[in-house]
Amino acid sequence: MAKFEVKGLCKSHGRTEILRDITITIEQGETLAFIGPTGSGKTTCLRLIDLLEEPTDGEIIIDGVRVTGLPERERLKIRRKMAMVFQKPVMFRANVRENVSYGLKIRGEKSIDERVEEAISAVGLEGYGSRDANTLSGGEMQRIALARALVLNPDVLLLDEPTANLDPKTAISIDMLISRFEGTVIMATHNMQQCQRLADSVAVLQDGRITAYGRPDEIFRPRGQADQLVTGISAPW
Repeated sequence: MAKFEVKGLCKSHGRTEILRDITITIEQGETLAFIGPTGSGKTTCLRLIDLLEEPTDGEIIIDGVRVTGLPERERLKIRRKMAMVFQKPVMFRANVRENVSYGLKIRGEKSIDERVEEAISAVGLEGYGSRDANTLSGGEMQRIALARALVLNPDVLLLDEPTANLDPKTAISIDMLISRFEGTVIMATHNMQQCQRLADSVAVLQDGRITAYGRPDEIFRPRGQADQLVTGISAPW
């Protein structure tokens, strides 16, 4: 049984069509990357899969259960098995340790100190626990947001441009951390190299539609050919 089945998914805001006929299957433990230019609908796909929004049409099936249209209480139960890291994370007015531990506390979990410190260390911010999260750089905040997601031990990790604000060295370390995640990963990126390093399958989005879908070696041209342009798109980004 597939982890996710997305069938004919559409999303509109008024007369503006954001997504049209998105159909993909994501297996348990797979890493899927949505890749495409800014405004192509990548973030909207993540928000729909994370059940933050309802589609205008189509359906999402998770673990064999149709989740589209479920009551909010049922959606929350499913969302608690997932964790999403946004491109521009918002920090609570608290220190790093309190930010990372927040999700565990509202779930009533006990003995969390060790898990929190491990998560902070995993994203390369060991020793930052007592620092005010809102005084850190954008890249550091992004790493805190990733630690805040990982500490929950989710089945599914959703990532919106997870290394967009990071220096190259830190970005590589975060890529390694993502690659070691044992659950299902769904990420949005415009970074073709990152996509090739991490993804098991790739969905190319352009103007709200999937223009190519398959394994990375089916999507990307060999190195050195036309600057590794992606098939299924009319121009590079």
